[in-house]
Amino acid sequence: MDHTNNTLSLVICTRNRATQLQTCLNALKKISTQQAWQLIVVDNGSTDNTKDVVSAFIQDFSITAHYVFEPQAGLSAARNAGWKAANTRYIAFIDDDCYPSENYIDMLLTAFHANPNAGFIGGRVLLFDPTDLPITIQTHAEKIEFSPRSTIMAGTIHGANFAFTQAALNAAKGFDVLFGAGKKYPCEDVDTMAEILRLGWAGIYEPSIVVYHHHMRKLQSDADKLMASYDIGRGAFFAKRIFRPGSIFLYATTWLRRTRWQSFDVTKRELQGAFGYMKDATKYFFQK
Repeated sequence: MDHTNNTLSLVICTRNRATQLQTCLNALKKISTQQAWQLIVVDNGSTDNTKDVVSAFIQDFSITAHYVFEPQAGLSAARNAGWKAANTRYIAFIDDDCYPSENYIDMLLTAFHANPNAGFIGGRVLLFDPTDLPITIQTHAEKIEFSPRSTIMAGTIHGANFAFTQAALNAAKGFDVLFGAGKKYPCEDVDTMAEILRLGWAGIYEPSIVVYHHHMRKLQSDADKLMASYDIGRGAFFAKRIFRPGSIFLYATTWLRRTRWQSFDVTKRELQGAFGYMKDATKYFFQK
Protein backbone atom coordinates (compact mmCIF):
# COMPACT_ATOMS: atom_id res chain seq x y z
CA MET A 1 0.00 0.00 0.00
CA ASP A 2 1.21 3.48 -0.80
CA HIS A 3 0.39 5.69 2.18
CA THR A 4 3.15 8.23 1.68
CA ASN A 5 0.75 11.19 1.53
CA ASN A 6 -0.56 10.47 5.01
CA THR A 7 0.97 11.49 8.33
CA LEU A 8 -1.11 9.30 10.63
CA SER A 9 -2.92 5.98 10.41
CA LEU A 10 -5.87 5.29 12.69
CA VAL A 11 -6.21 1.53 13.29
CA ILE A 12 -9.44 -0.06 14.54
CA CYS A 13 -9.40 -3.79 15.29
CA THR A 14 -12.65 -5.73 15.43
CA ARG A 15 -14.08 -9.23 15.63
CA ASN A 16 -17.74 -10.17 15.18
CA ARG A 17 -19.03 -6.79 16.38
CA ALA A 18 -20.40 -5.36 13.16
CA THR A 19 -23.13 -3.32 14.86
CA GLN A 20 -20.74 -1.62 17.29
CA LEU A 21 -18.21 -1.12 14.50
CA GLN A 22 -20.80 0.59 12.28
CA THR A 23 -21.49 3.18 14.98
CA CYS A 24 -17.77 3.69 15.57
CA LEU A 25 -17.10 4.22 11.88
CA ASN A 26 -19.94 6.70 11.54
CA ALA A 27 -18.45 8.71 14.41
CA LEU A 28 -15.24 9.13 12.39
CA LYS A 29 -17.12 11.32 9.92
CA LYS A 30 -17.33 13.99 12.63
CA ILE A 31 -13.55 14.36 12.85
CA SER A 32 -12.49 17.80 11.63
CA THR A 33 -8.88 18.33 10.53
CA GLN A 34 -6.73 19.59 7.68
CA GLN A 35 -4.08 16.95 8.42
CA ALA A 36 -3.57 13.99 6.10
CA TRP A 37 -4.62 10.72 7.74
CA GLN A 38 -5.98 7.33 6.82
CA LEU A 39 -8.12 4.63 8.38
CA ILE A 40 -7.17 0.95 8.65
CA VAL A 41 -9.81 -1.50 9.88
CA VAL A 42 -8.46 -4.91 10.88
CA ASP A 43 -10.99 -7.72 10.79
CA ASN A 44 -9.71 -10.33 13.26
CA GLY A 45 -11.36 -13.38 11.72
CA SER A 46 -14.98 -12.23 11.92
CA THR A 47 -17.75 -14.56 10.79
CA ASP A 48 -20.52 -11.93 10.79
CA ASN A 49 -21.02 -9.15 8.20
CA THR A 50 -18.05 -7.07 9.35
CA LYS A 51 -16.44 -7.05 5.90
CA ASP A 52 -19.64 -5.80 4.28
CA VAL A 53 -19.96 -3.01 6.86
CA VAL A 54 -16.39 -1.88 6.27
CA SER A 55 -16.64 -2.10 2.48
CA ALA A 56 -19.82 0.00 2.41
CA PHE A 57 -18.27 2.57 4.74
CA ILE A 58 -15.08 2.86 2.68
CA GLN A 59 -17.11 3.65 -0.45
CA ASP A 60 -18.85 6.48 1.39
CA PHE A 61 -15.86 7.87 3.32
CA SER A 62 -13.91 10.89 2.10
CA ILE A 63 -10.68 9.76 3.83
CA THR A 64 -8.46 6.98 2.50
CA ALA A 65 -9.46 3.74 4.22
CA HIS A 66 -8.31 0.12 4.00
CA TYR A 67 -9.70 -3.23 5.11
CA VAL A 68 -7.22 -5.81 6.45
CA PHE A 69 -8.16 -9.38 7.32
CA GLU A 70 -6.10 -11.06 10.08
CA PRO A 71 -7.10 -14.69 10.70
CA GLN A 72 -4.84 -15.24 13.73
CA ALA A 73 -7.08 -14.74 16.75
CA GLY A 74 -6.17 -12.20 19.40
CA LEU A 75 -6.03 -8.42 19.66
CA SER A 76 -2.22 -8.32 19.50
CA ALA A 77 -2.18 -10.18 16.20
CA ALA A 78 -4.79 -7.75 14.88
CA ARG A 79 -2.91 -4.69 16.15
CA ASN A 80 0.29 -5.99 14.55
CA ALA A 81 -1.47 -6.47 11.22
CA GLY A 82 -2.76 -2.91 11.46
CA TRP A 83 0.46 -1.09 12.17
CA LYS A 84 2.42 -3.18 9.69
CA ALA A 85 -0.05 -2.16 6.98
CA ALA A 86 0.58 1.51 7.79
CA ASN A 87 3.46 3.30 6.10
CA THR A 88 3.00 6.43 8.19
CA ARG A 89 5.06 8.13 10.87
CA TYR A 90 2.35 7.90 13.52
CA ILE A 91 -0.06 5.05 14.23
CA ALA A 92 -3.06 5.48 16.51
CA PHE A 93 -5.46 2.89 17.92
CA ILE A 94 -8.99 3.13 19.22
CA ASP A 95 -11.42 0.30 20.00
CA ASP A 96 -14.43 -0.59 17.89
CA ASP A 97 -16.78 0.71 20.59
CA CYS A 98 -15.13 4.11 20.91
CA TYR A 99 -15.92 7.48 19.35
CA PRO A 100 -13.12 10.03 18.94
CA SER A 101 -13.67 13.72 19.60
CA GLU A 102 -13.92 16.07 16.61
CA ASN A 103 -10.41 17.43 17.23
CA TYR A 104 -8.89 13.99 17.89
CA ILE A 105 -6.45 14.00 14.95
CA ASP A 106 -5.31 17.57 15.54
CA MET A 107 -4.76 17.05 19.28
CA LEU A 108 -2.85 13.83 18.69
CA LEU A 109 -0.51 15.30 16.09
CA THR A 110 -0.02 18.46 18.16
CA ALA A 111 1.05 16.30 21.10
CA PHE A 112 3.57 14.35 19.00
CA HIS A 113 5.03 17.53 17.52
CA ALA A 114 5.36 19.06 21.00
CA ASN A 115 7.03 15.90 22.37
CA PRO A 116 9.50 14.73 19.69
CA ASN A 117 11.13 12.18 22.03
CA ALA A 118 7.87 10.38 22.74
CA GLY A 119 7.50 6.86 21.39
CA PHE A 120 3.87 6.71 22.50
CA ILE A 121 1.12 9.09 23.55
CA GLY A 122 -2.21 8.28 25.19
CA GLY A 123 -5.24 10.32 26.10
CA ARG A 124 -8.49 10.42 28.03
CA VAL A 125 -11.13 7.73 27.68
CA LEU A 126 -14.49 9.08 28.81
CA LEU A 127 -17.80 7.33 29.35
CA PHE A 128 -20.14 7.81 26.39
CA ASP A 129 -23.30 6.43 28.01
CA PRO A 130 -23.77 7.64 31.61
CA THR A 131 -25.80 4.52 32.38
CA ASP A 132 -22.79 2.28 31.67
CA LEU A 133 -20.62 1.33 34.63
CA PRO A 134 -17.71 3.78 35.15
CA ILE A 135 -15.04 1.24 34.18
CA THR A 136 -12.49 0.97 31.35
CA ILE A 137 -12.20 4.76 31.31
CA GLN A 138 -9.40 7.20 32.10
CA THR A 139 -10.54 10.64 33.26
CA HIS A 140 -7.29 12.10 34.62
CA ALA A 141 -7.14 15.76 33.57
CA GLU A 142 -3.41 16.49 33.98
CA LYS A 143 -0.55 15.67 31.62
CA ILE A 144 1.76 12.85 32.70
CA GLU A 145 5.29 12.39 31.37
CA PHE A 146 7.10 9.05 31.39
CA SER A 147 10.86 9.35 31.17
CA PRO A 148 12.93 6.80 29.25
CA ARG A 149 13.53 3.56 31.19
CA SER A 150 10.88 4.39 33.77
CA THR A 151 7.90 2.22 34.71
CA ILE A 152 4.33 2.44 33.52
CA MET A 153 1.43 0.69 35.23
CA ALA A 154 -1.60 -0.94 33.66
CA GLY A 155 -4.52 1.46 33.37
CA THR A 156 -2.49 4.66 33.20
CA ILE A 157 -2.91 4.77 29.43
CA HIS A 158 -5.62 2.66 27.83
CA GLY A 159 -5.43 0.73 24.58
CA ALA A 160 -8.72 2.36 23.61
CA ASN A 161 -6.85 5.64 23.04
CA PHE A 162 -3.12 5.49 22.37
CA ALA A 163 -0.72 6.10 19.53
CA PHE A 164 2.89 5.36 18.61
CA THR A 165 5.63 6.36 16.28
CA GLN A 166 6.33 3.76 13.63
CA ALA A 167 9.98 3.71 14.74
CA ALA A 168 9.08 2.88 18.34
CA LEU A 169 6.70 0.08 17.36
CA ASN A 170 9.31 -1.39 15.02
CA ALA A 171 11.96 -1.35 17.75
CA ALA A 172 9.57 -2.96 20.27
CA LYS A 173 8.53 -5.57 17.67
CA GLY A 174 4.92 -4.54 18.09
CA PHE A 175 2.56 -6.36 20.40
CA ASP A 176 3.15 -9.70 22.16
CA VAL A 177 0.74 -12.18 20.53
CA LEU A 178 0.29 -14.02 23.85
CA PHE A 179 -1.33 -10.85 25.24
CA GLY A 180 -4.56 -9.01 24.49
CA ALA A 181 -8.29 -9.61 24.18
CA GLY A 182 -8.95 -13.08 22.83
CA LYS A 183 -6.01 -14.46 24.81
CA LYS A 184 -5.51 -15.25 28.49
CA TYR A 185 -3.64 -12.07 29.34
CA PRO A 186 -5.32 -8.72 28.47
CA CYS A 187 -2.25 -6.49 28.85
CA GLU A 188 -0.82 -6.01 25.36
CA ASP A 189 -1.19 -2.24 25.60
CA VAL A 190 0.87 -1.60 28.74
CA ASP A 191 3.41 -4.27 27.79
CA THR A 192 4.24 -2.55 24.51
CA MET A 193 4.46 0.87 26.15
CA ALA A 194 6.73 -0.53 28.87
CA GLU A 195 8.99 -2.03 26.22
CA ILE A 196 9.22 1.28 24.37
CA LEU A 197 10.23 3.03 27.61
CA ARG A 198 12.81 0.30 28.25
CA LEU A 199 14.30 0.92 24.82
CA GLY A 200 14.88 4.59 25.56
CA TRP A 201 11.85 6.52 24.30
CA ALA A 202 9.72 8.78 26.45
CA GLY A 203 5.93 8.52 26.79
CA ILE A 204 3.14 11.02 27.33
CA TYR A 205 -0.39 11.02 28.70
CA GLU A 206 -2.10 14.03 27.15
CA PRO A 207 -5.70 14.66 28.34
CA SER A 208 -6.58 16.88 25.38
CA ILE A 209 -6.75 13.73 23.21
CA VAL A 210 -10.21 12.33 23.90
CA VAL A 211 -12.29 9.32 22.90
CA TYR A 212 -15.64 8.24 24.31
CA HIS A 213 -16.04 4.59 25.28
CA HIS A 214 -19.42 2.95 24.69
CA HIS A 215 -18.74 -0.37 26.40
CA MET A 216 -22.40 -1.11 27.35
CA ARG A 217 -21.60 -2.94 30.59
CA LYS A 218 -24.41 -2.42 33.10
CA LEU A 219 -24.06 -5.32 35.56
CA GLN A 220 -21.59 -5.45 38.43
CA SER A 221 -21.00 -9.13 37.68
CA ASP A 222 -19.68 -8.15 34.25
CA ALA A 223 -17.35 -5.62 35.84
CA ASP A 224 -16.11 -8.13 38.41
CA LYS A 225 -15.34 -10.67 35.69
CA LEU A 226 -13.48 -8.06 33.66
CA MET A 227 -11.43 -6.85 36.63
CA ALA A 228 -10.46 -10.43 37.50
CA SER A 229 -9.18 -10.93 33.96
CA TYR A 230 -7.18 -7.71 34.30
CA ASP A 231 -5.58 -9.11 37.49
CA ILE A 232 -4.41 -12.15 35.53
CA GLY A 233 -3.13 -9.98 32.72
CA ARG A 234 -1.30 -7.70 35.15
CA GLY A 235 0.49 -10.68 36.67
CA ALA A 236 1.61 -11.81 33.21
CA PHE A 237 2.82 -8.28 32.51
CA PHE A 238 4.92 -8.16 35.70
CA ALA A 239 6.35 -11.62 35.01
CA LYS A 240 7.48 -10.60 31.55
CA ARG A 241 8.89 -7.26 32.66
CA ILE A 242 11.04 -8.66 35.48
CA PHE A 243 12.81 -10.88 32.95
CA ARG A 244 13.63 -8.05 30.55
CA PRO A 245 17.11 -6.51 30.80
CA GLY A 246 16.99 -3.19 32.56
CA SER A 247 13.50 -3.80 33.96
CA ILE A 248 14.11 -6.37 36.66
CA PHE A 249 14.57 -4.08 39.66
CA LEU A 250 11.99 -1.50 38.55
CA TYR A 251 9.11 -3.92 38.09
CA ALA A 252 10.03 -6.44 40.79
CA THR A 253 10.05 -3.75 43.48
CA THR A 254 6.88 -2.16 42.12
CA TRP A 255 5.05 -5.48 42.13
CA LEU A 256 6.23 -6.26 45.67
CA ARG A 257 4.99 -2.90 46.94
CA ARG A 258 1.60 -3.45 45.35
CA THR A 259 1.07 -6.77 47.15
CA ARG A 260 1.28 -5.01 50.51
CA TRP A 261 -2.01 -3.16 50.07
CA GLN A 262 -4.04 -5.18 47.58
CA SER A 263 -6.27 -8.09 48.54
CA PHE A 264 -5.04 -11.68 48.70
CA ASP A 265 -7.44 -12.64 45.90
CA VAL A 266 -5.94 -10.03 43.57
CA THR A 267 -2.40 -11.20 44.34
CA LYS A 268 -3.46 -14.80 43.84
CA ARG A 269 -4.83 -14.00 40.38
CA GLU A 270 -1.70 -12.02 39.52
CA LEU A 271 0.48 -14.98 40.46
CA GLN A 272 -1.77 -17.24 38.40
CA GLY A 273 -1.23 -14.96 35.44
CA ALA A 274 2.52 -14.75 36.04
CA PHE A 275 3.12 -18.49 36.17
CA GLY A 276 0.69 -19.13 33.34
CA TYR A 277 2.43 -16.62 31.10
CA MET A 278 5.90 -18.01 31.81
CA LYS A 279 4.67 -21.48 30.90
CA ASP A 280 2.95 -20.29 27.72
CA ALA A 281 5.88 -18.09 26.69
CA THR A 282 8.30 -20.99 27.07
CA LYS A 283 6.06 -23.22 24.96
CA TYR A 284 5.67 -20.49 22.33
CA PHE A 285 9.44 -19.92 22.17
CA PHE A 286 10.21 -23.56 21.45
CA GLN A 287 7.43 -23.82 18.88
CA LYS A 288 8.79 -20.94 16.79
